[in-house]
Amino acid sequence: MDKQFLNDNFLLTTETAKKLYHHYAANMPIFDFHCHLNPKEIADDKQFVDLSEVWLGGDHYKWRLMREYGIEEKFISGSADGFQKFLKYAQIMPYCIGNPLYVWTHLELKRYFGIDTVLNANTAKQVWESANQKLKELSVRKMLKLSNVKTIFTTDDPVDSLQYHRSISDDKSFDIKVFPAMRPDKAINIHLPTFVPYIKQLSEVVGTQIKSLDDLLVALAKRIEFFNEHGCCCSDHALDTVPHVNLDKKKAQSAFEKSLKGSIDSVDADNFRFYLLLFLGEQYHKHGWVQQYHIGALRNNSTIALQQMGADTGFDAINDSTFAPQLASLLNAQAVKSTLPKTILYNLNPRDNEVLATIKNCFSQSEIVSKIQFGSAWWFNDQRDGISKQLEALSQVGLLSKFVGMLTDSRSFMSFPRHEYFRRVLCKKLGEHIESGEYPLSNLDLVGGIVQDICFNNAVLYFSK
Repeated sequence: MDKQFLNDNFLLTTETAKKLYHHYAANMPIFDFHCHLNPKEIADDKQFVDLSEVWLGGDHYKWRLMREYGIEEKFISGSADGFQKFLKYAQIMPYCIGNPLYVWTHLELKRYFGIDTVLNANTAKQVWESANQKLKELSVRKMLKLSNVKTIFTTDDPVDSLQYHRSISDDKSFDIKVFPAMRPDKAINIHLPTFVPYIKQLSEVVGTQIKSLDDLLVALAKRIEFFNEHGCCCSDHALDTVPHVNLDKKKAQSAFEKSLKGSIDSVDADNFRFYLLLFLGEQYHKHGWVQQYHIGALRNNSTIALQQMGADTGFDAINDSTFAPQLASLLNAQAVKSTLPKTILYNLNPRDNEVLATIKNCFSQSEIVSKIQFGSAWWFNDQRDGISKQLEALSQVGLLSKFVGMLTDSRSFMSFPRHEYFRRVLCKKLGEHIESGEYPLSNLDLVGGIVQDICFNNAVLYFSK
């Protein structure tokens, strides 16, 4: 077997896996239904100044490794110039064996710039100059086309104007679909100090002062209508913890009133959060949307870092709190009201794979194929082992063939080779099933069709209204 670094068959350990990848998976388009790309940069067709801006500008995956290696912060998120930051990143590369960033880094160099050089301190200047020369011809839109992207869902707050989505939609010269996905976390997280200022901001956007829970529900319903008019068909929720069941509107109203006065405890917060999630699920169901629940992040663990750099800068971790009863109760409450929308469940703690893979099948699937989905390996899990474990858990207790597949969850326009990485792991796993005698080789075309469905077709069908 050819063991050359990142050869055409890397990760593909069997002949069947190679056939599945090269004949069926490799050329499938990308439907990226959860990312954090900036729609303004797509609308403006931004061109980046240099490799450091496009590569290191906001990628806290890379930042975390640089910090662990002991790189000074000025070379990570600070004041150092682009090449100095890139050089520091290049210096740590040889020491990243086993981390997916090593593969992702070199895949990005190869796929976007045609660079096969192994990155290290000695090759950094050569790679920097070559990539920057080619970057002059690579705008954001050209990067997306080069990646064979067909559809993107960005992540957008209910107060967003969506002006850049309108601009993209109106531009008939650009055929990649870019839709908003609503993330109403700030309206749900009543326990955070950002809640009251956010309610004031939402009031200004809807043109009505929000003084009660009913006012808030009306305001959110209006914003959902607005997003729906702009092509939105899904929401996204960061459920770091899942609230305990509460069907009592009076308790939720009381919690809202207390928050405006500055006093709220964890019970109040749970009462409010559960009721609001129930209401939002009803709205999503009404419009044919998909709701996405990302469960189990332990965020902003460093007070110093939060004060100096803000959130989403690489100081989050995996939580170990349990949530199965609460999640089942939430989905059940929506199902009992016949308002359970299509739902994708993601876990950050890998021990919870089978939890989600089994909970998803407890609710009605009859009217929609795999209505409740166990989402792809997320965040700290989107590496070879995490992807493989998620696929295994899903295939063991559910229908892997109807899985909606991979997403980038990224802020980088050069993150799409992660889809290639996922597809190789998927084909490796299915190839091993066939070559171990667990599935007939004579059905290779059928399995190839399943691979194509997971890569793209299932998502297209699932997110259609």
